[in-house]
Amino acid sequence: MNKEHILAEIKRTAEANAGKPLGQDGFTSQTGIKYSDWFGIHWARWGDAVREAGLAPNEMMGAYDDAAVLEHYAKLARVLGRLPVKGDLRLHRRKDSQFPSDKVFERLGAKAELIRRLLAFCEGHGGYEDVLELCKQFTPRATDSENDARVVDGEIGFVYLIRAGRFYKIGKTNAAGRREREIALQLPDKAVTVHVIRTDDPSGIESYWHQRFGAKRRNGEWFDLDRSEVATFKRRKFM
Repeated sequence: MNKEHILAEIKRTAEANAGKPLGQDGFTSQTGIKYSDWFGIHWARWGDAVREAGLAPNEMMGAYDDAAVLEHYAKLARVLGRLPVKGDLRLHRRKDSQFPSDKVFERLGAKAELIRRLLAFCEGHGGYEDVLELCKQFTPRATDSENDARVVDGEIGFVYLIRAGRFYKIGKTNAAGRREREIALQLPDKAVTVHVIRTDDPSGIESYWHQRFGAKRRNGEWFDLDRSEVATFKRRKFM
């Protein structure tokens, strides 16, 4: 991910937010730029990225720096010899008042997303080889089928891109595959699923793409996209 592009997006989203920079989670939701796109590559902390963009990190950003939260999680994982669950986080919080609450960890996403971020953290910091191995062994307890898209600690849905003729539809569903078939039955042209993004916020992510491609909207959820715009959508695996 290009550093200049990330800085430009930080400035753009801050301007749209009355001049206030977004927190890391809000920034990811609005832009699709993930923690692993910048952490250990361009910056060590989100606040550093905001400062380089010429903005001042807000107080909440400083209080809950993502890297510090992940470090707490990694150290607890080392003590336990496994990846902590919510009960572990609450118990440790009762023993150590400096340990973040389980609500703070929830800001980093559902369990699968949290572990993806932890993996990036461990790869960017030496001395966490044991925790890195735990991350690599992690498998979400999920049934990714049409009728059950649940993952640990969160509900996962999908935002899809379908092509029919020259136009593309951006929609949301909790059952990837079923909704596309329903749409295909209503269209004169053959409908082809181009890409599906997994997300724990289908409505928010659908709205993000509708706004991003707003100038290309032709009717309802249908858009006249070019190749570069389709490629941009396809780069997102999880938001």
